[in-house]
Amino acid sequence: MTPALDIPVLETERLILRAPRESDFEHEREFFATEGSRFVGGPLPAHRVWRSLAMLIGHWAFRGYGFWALEDKATGQYQGRVGLWFPEGWIEREIGWTLMPHGQGNGYATEAALAARAHAYDVLGWDTAISQIDPKNEASKAVARRLGASFEKMYDDPEYGPIEIWRHLAPTDLENGGMEAYA
Repeated sequence: MTPALDIPVLETERLILRAPRESDFEHEREFFATEGSRFVGGPLPAHRVWRSLAMLIGHWAFRGYGFWALEDKATGQYQGRVGLWFPEGWIEREIGWTLMPHGQGNGYATEAALAARAHAYDVLGWDTAISQIDPKNEASKAVARRLGASFEKMYDDPEYGPIEIWRHLAPTDLENGGMEAYA
């Protein structure tokens, strides 16, 4: 079931970025039961994963933007989530990504984050964005680098502890200004 919100569908070469669905829960539950979820608040019990998925939908309702679920165009398989994030207490608007183990290493995070950033800049009018990354999460830092982001500073997050802040290029720093500038 898709929530009754106006969540835009974005498409990239290989992915459909769509509204999160309750059917995504099983993939999220499996992921958050593993140590691989440690960089995004896990491991978590199933009831907390369900609440987290519901919170992602609520962010769309409150802010008008949020995380999209990533679906492989060729297979329809859920790959994870990428999106725009700014809950109460967050230091700045963020572009974030979380991939399921089977989606990692395929370039999906970069591909989807480019589309999310284009939406943030071209549709929502953002003039900057950050990504908060655990200092030990080398894979996430590699994604940030591929997006053109650079390390800006350390931040002591009250919930997560020391976090690296990576600054994305501003729209004025991207060539040509259109979607093709983000690829």
